[in-house]
Order: sequence, then structure tokens, then C-alpha cells
Amino acid sequence: MISDVHGNLAALEAVLGVLDTDAVWCLGDLVGYGAKPNECCAAVKERATVCLAGNHDLAVRGTIDLSEFSGDAGIAARWTKGVLEAEWLDYLNTLDTTGEEDGVSLYHGSARDPIWEYVLSDEAALATIVLAPNPVTLVGHSHVALQVALHETTLEGSPAPAGTRIRLGDAKWLFNPGSVGQPRDGDPRAAYLVLDLDARTASFERVEYDVERTQAEIRDAGLPEVLTARLAFGQ
Repeated sequence: MISDVHGNLAALEAVLGVLDTDAVWCLGDLVGYGAKPNECCAAVKERATVCLAGNHDLAVRGTIDLSEFSGDAGIAARWTKGVLEAEWLDYLNTLDTTGEEDGVSLYHGSARDPIWEYVLSDEAALATIVLAPNPVTLVGHSHVALQVALHETTLEGSPAPAGTRIRLGDAKWLFNPGSVGQPRDGDPRAAYLVLDLDARTASFERVEYDVERTQAEIRDAGLPEVLTARLAFGQ
């Protein structure tokens, strides 16, 4: 399970390089911020069996107005729209913001707002768990790896650092795999989640990648310097 690639090809290659599976699900935001949107779209299309659209993907393809993005995000979205090749624009146009696979509910943002809502509070997590029709739900968008469980009437959850292992019981679960291309939870390594529905386990993982390569690509594209700085700190 991967999410929020954001044009960071070095990070995406590092994650895909360690995945020993033919079933890769992507929760959206292939583009935005990073300088390799075409290459990331190509890699995701080749490897992902399921892929959603995120808010940055929707902006670049014209489904939502670019005016919804301000500051560095807006600059990057406009740049991406200008360099995205027709083949990958067509691919983004095929993607939805929600999905369902193998009895798992998939949302880029949340169940009640799959485009914009960040699931970072108890209230937002509970709303998505209750609204989702399946016992396991995956979300992206916040760039924060997260695990939340609803045990009857008790909600429990926390950030999920690398090495977190969950055994799925009778609870309803919500997971965010974290971000491949722009983590914001203090760990700059590319994040992903291994969900084994047969073994009933979820494992949060991280992998090192060449941050300096991605920073150089962003600078060479003329994108804002702040987009390079945050990669080194995972913020």
C-alpha cells in the first residue's frame, strides 16, 4: 500500500524495488511538489493494480480549480500541469478518489470527503471508520503513517512508525501507509504499508532513498526551495 508519491521518483523507485508482490495499491497524489510527474505516473501505472486520484492529481487534470492551491503547492501544481505529458494526463483522468478492493475500503482523503479531509483527529478517524462499509479502510492525503482501531465503542489509535506490526482482530481498522514522496511525520524515509489479508496483519515500513537526487531535480526544475528542504527532515 503506497500513497502520496508527489513526483518523487527516487523515493518511488526505492519502495517499488523492495516490494515482493504483484498487488500494489496506490491511494493517490502521484504528482505535485516533485519534479518527475511523468516518470512517477508511468511507474505507478506499470506496478499498481489499484490506483486512486488525490487532490493534486485532480488539480493537474482540471477536475478541481488550481486556485484551490496556494503558495508552494500552487506553484508546483501549475508547473506540473505544464510539463505533464498527454499519456499521463489521460491516465490521471481514469482515476477515482475512492475505491474498494478485496473487501477493503479505499479513500484518498476520508470517507466523508475523499478529496480534502485529513484524517488526523479522533473525530475524523471515527467518522471514516463508521461510514466505510468494510472492516478495513485505507486512507492517504495526510502524509502521516497512522493506525486506528474501533473496538465496539472504544476508539484507539496512534501514529505508526517504522516497524509497527498490527494483528487484525475483530475491530474495524483504519490505516494510512504514510507518504512515499513527502513524509510529514518526522521520518524522511519513504513510507509504505504491507497489508496481508490472509495472515490478517499490517506492517508499517520505511526505506531509505536518495534525497539529494530528488532535491537536485526540484532545483533544476525551478520549483520552490522549501520543497527541497522539507524532504531532509520529513516535515
